[in-house]
Amino acid sequence: MAGFWGKRKREQEAAQAAQDADLARRAEQALVAADERIRTAGDELAFAEAELGASLTKDLRAALDSVTTHLGEAFQLHQLNHDEIPDTDEELRTRNARIVQLCEWAEDLLDEKTAIIAEAVLTVRNAPQVREKVRADAELLTGRLPQTREIIERLSARYADSAMHQISSSANEAEQLITFARHGADVAERRRAAKQTEEANLALETATEAVRRAAAILDAVEDFEIEALRAESTLAEVVADSRGDIIAARNAPKTPAVTDAVAALEAALAALAPAGARNDPFGELTRLRTANAALDDVIAKAQYRLENPLPSIAQVQHSLDDADRQLGVARGLISGHRGWIGADARTRFAEAERLRIDIPTMIPAEETREHALAASRRVAQLAAEALQLAQRDIDSARPQQQQQGWGGDNWGGGRRGGGDVMGGIMGGLVIGSILDGIFD
Repeated sequence: MAGFWGKRKREQEAAQAAQDADLARRAEQALVAADERIRTAGDELAFAEAELGASLTKDLRAALDSVTTHLGEAFQLHQLNHDEIPDTDEELRTRNARIVQLCEWAEDLLDEKTAIIAEAVLTVRNAPQVREKVRADAELLTGRLPQTREIIERLSARYADSAMHQISSSANEAEQLITFARHGADVAERRRAAKQTEEANLALETATEAVRRAAAILDAVEDFEIEALRAESTLAEVVADSRGDIIAARNAPKTPAVTDAVAALEAALAALAPAGARNDPFGELTRLRTANAALDDVIAKAQYRLENPLPSIAQVQHSLDDADRQLGVARGLISGHRGWIGADARTRFAEAERLRIDIPTMIPAEETREHALAASRRVAQLAAEALQLAQRDIDSARPQQQQQGWGGDNWGGGRRGGGDVMGGIMGGLVIGSILDGIFD
């Protein structure tokens, strides 16, 4: 048996030695790779500074300085691993793991920063093509300006100023952006020639954005005409639907809310621009939809109230009184037997008391009175459940009394059983619920 454990230990030591040797090999390879990466990153930085300037390459320089500093720690650890002072396996293992960690961090950081620089260099190298594209796009957009002005003039004769304010100045705004884009391209070219790379890039970016915004503005004018036609078509459908709703409202319950909503919808219909006049289909559609939806809402509420009459304050108060009685019975039983009552009964009783707190404030308002009635009934139900569960817990804690009946010193004398007591209590709850149903 000792031979078995000795063999297993030797196998574990051999496996660990192999892992340590592999880690040491990885540490040396990582050091060589990181050192080479620092050299190539330095070359990339030199080329980037020549094209971009120092301000755009400062992040890469800072990263290179940080990596150089931390890699010095890695070389120092590597030197400690090979000096004349003997080290334990654990010390060698810890140093090699730290070397690998530092080298991987260094390469990741340099990869991230050089990728950003490479993108910036590519942008600068492509700057001539980008400038020419900006100028070409500006020329195309300039050619669209007369057509845009013609569309705006034609639509202004058809639609009201409230609708046209969205696009009335679009042609002028687009023309200003086109002029700015051309100027930005010229500035970018001059700054590039002056070796002011950062300013040249900024000018070119703003010129590109100006062209994009100008194109979007001109497209919006053409889209406006299409959307206005759709709004007019939808408006005709909503007008027909609204007139039908007004007719249907004659059969709805005659409540003040319904009357007011019908009047508001009729006013919205009357306010529509006459045929042939300049109108605002967007504004008219919004107002008509709002009035139409309001009428549908009040009719639905009135119909619901007709089918579900609002309970009276007295009815809700009676339901709450019944809930209070049941809460009182449950409270007395639970308070008198605290050590025997389990979590189920206590949880239901606590929930009933929590719901009971807000009910009085909900009774006066018609909007919340129905909820108050439902809440009071829920309180009564929870109290009854708490009472049943509490009695179950008491019966479980008194197995002998369940078989022989309760003693006179517990529930008023004689051999009156716990079931008789609970029968009287639950009978009272049933009577309360019946009375509550009468008031409903």
